[in-house]
Amino acid sequence: CINCQRTFPYVNAWYEKYEDDGLIVIGIHTPEFAFEKDIRNVREAMQRFGIKYPVVLDNNYGTWRAYENQYWPRKYLIDIHGNIVYDHIGEGAYEETEAKIRELLKERAEFLNEEINLGGVTTVNAKKATKVQSPETYFGASRNEYLGNGVRGSVGERAYTLPQDPKGNTLYLGGTWKTAPEYTESVTESSVLYRYSAGAVYLVANAASPVVVEVWQDGKLLTEGAGSDVKNGQVTITESRLYDLVNNATPGEHVLELRVKGAGVQFFAFTFG
Repeated sequence: CINCQRTFPYVNAWYEKYEDDGLIVIGIHTPEFAFEKDIRNVREAMQRFGIKYPVVLDNNYGTWRAYENQYWPRKYLIDIHGNIVYDHIGEGAYEETEAKIRELLKERAEFLNEEINLGGVTTVNAKKATKVQSPETYFGASRNEYLGNGVRGSVGERAYTLPQDPKGNTLYLGGTWKTAPEYTESVTESSVLYRYSAGAVYLVANAASPVVVEVWQDGKLLTEGAGSDVKNGQVTITESRLYDLVNNATPGEHVLELRVKGAGVQFFAFTFG
């Protein structure tokens, strides 16, 4: 999720700075989608995001349930005695979290009768979240509550027609799509329409072979404000991951249209930032 991705640089920085002072970082990867259970995809993502601390796969949600968690991401701090002493839901509160880490490392050093010199706090240059009014929106039948045309919760292949005036925060499909519980797959050249309110748009997608998708915003091929995965108004879906589609200078309301140029692309979810 994009919220987790925005957290990675901070956790990396803490791990690098405080590891020798006794900080142990363990990432728990609990997959939201089936392709996220594949260790090859996890290893590739760790390399892409420069994650240096160890990561445990929680494919059966055992750790997730043990901590009674319901959120991505969530940060826990455990003291030298094994007690959970800090719990933060979601991204953010980075200064607060680091201050607590430093406090716990000092307590650890005192308990072990060790000297410690933590130096200054970390400095991280990372993308910040913006004000978002659009919800995470799923394409698969198990969670497509924001689908504006077609039948919500229904799997199978059908043809869709885009509306002339889309409602806000509502997902519309155009062309022929085959819907599964986790995703919707293009059967022919097809399209997606979504009126959103945010600064950035991300898409979780997959394709067995490369599929080109044109990205249009407010009736124009997207160039200004394009995300890092969009080149000349196009994104090529090649693998299972989150794609950075839109990065507007300021948050606002826009109409996003994706024009899929072939069959076989799977769309899982829109997320916003």
